[in-house]
This record gives sequence, C-alpha cells and structure tokens, in this order.
Amino acid sequence: MRIHIATDHAGLEFSRELQDHLRAAGHEVVDHGPRSFDPVDDYPSFCIDAAIATVADRTAGVEALGVVFGGSGNGEQMAANKVRGARAALVWSDATAVLAREHNDANVISIGARQHTVEEAKRLVDLFIATPFSREERHERRIAQLAEYETTGAIAGHPLIAPSAPSSSPS
Repeated sequence: MRIHIATDHAGLEFSRELQDHLRAAGHEVVDHGPRSFDPVDDYPSFCIDAAIATVADRTAGVEALGVVFGGSGNGEQMAANKVRGARAALVWSDATAVLAREHNDANVISIGARQHTVEEAKRLVDLFIATPFSREERHERRIAQLAEYETTGAIAGHPLIAPSAPSSSPS
C-alpha cells in the first residue's frame, strides 16, 4: 500500500521512525514534508499535499492512505479535511484507529506526536492500515451525505440551518 505522510516540526521524528517502520512492512511511503526541523514551520501545506495525494491515488484506483502528525494532531487533521474527498480522523486510541476505517472509511489519520510514544503511534497506524471499511449501508449512507454536502452545500432530505448573511463592518 502507498502511505502519504506529512507532519510539522513536532512530529518530524515520529514521521521518520514511522516511515522506516512502514517501509520495513513493505509499504511504499511518500514523504510530503517537512524534510528538516524548523520550529516555526507551517504544517497546512504539508498536510494538504498528503491529503491531495491520498485522494488522487484512491481516485485512480491505487491502494493508498495518509498519515499526518503534529503536536496535538488537531490542526493537521483540520488541514487534511480541507481537501475535497479527504476524510481525516484524529486518532488517539486503538478503538478510534479501527473505527475511523471501519465506520468512516477514513483515508487519512492524524496523530498527536506530543500525546503518544513512537511505539503507540506505530500501533495506531498499523491498526488503521489493517482495518477494512465495513461497507455497512448506514456507514456508506453517512459518508455519501458528507460527500454530497462537500460538493453541493446540502444533504437531500435533511434540511440544514440556512447560512446567515455576511455581516458588514462599519466604515
């Protein structure tokens, strides 16, 4: 399987160790950066690139998943989820790693490097990779609703709160 990885400075060491671990397990790893430590780096472009590549591969029929790291994993998950077709899940336990794939068909996971040991992160990633999507109708239906909203701004049969008008600022 092809695994796309990105991080910020807080997850750089995790990323390097995980890449070695994944390659040893026979996976093809694509590193989207950063390549060197910079304590003030900006993670969004790295994580967005990893998510774009993951979605593009999967759309092309390539078996691929993404992994993003950061201090907490929150910002990295948010960045990845800005990509149309990405379903990034913040993973912090064995159960969340499994359920992200099994119920949500997540194609990217985010892990907080300051929240876990490298060994824990390897286990979470391994569980994520090994778990197939359940293909249960209720989960497929919900994923389709997310994709519909992402594309159209609506979910058929489910009225949403109307967006408020943009506010004008006084001059």
